[in-house]
Amino acid sequence: MPKLKTKSGVKKRFKVTSSGKIIAAKTGKRHGMIKRTPKQIRNKRGTSLLSKPDSRIVKKFLPYS
Repeated sequence: MPKLKTKSGVKKRFKVTSSGKIIAAKTGKRHGMIKRTPKQIRNKRGTSLLSKPDSRIVKKFLPYS
């Protein structure tokens, strides 16, 4: 049986924790910062855990996680 390929876009954007949860960067910080409040910009720093339904979708593209 051949090995399954991982989607390279998912490999770059998401990380799997040791307990199997998915970590992703917060959205909405690529451009247009001038129209966001400083509080919004501050709150979008770092990473966050994906919800269960979303992480189930991402795990389809990470076959060996």
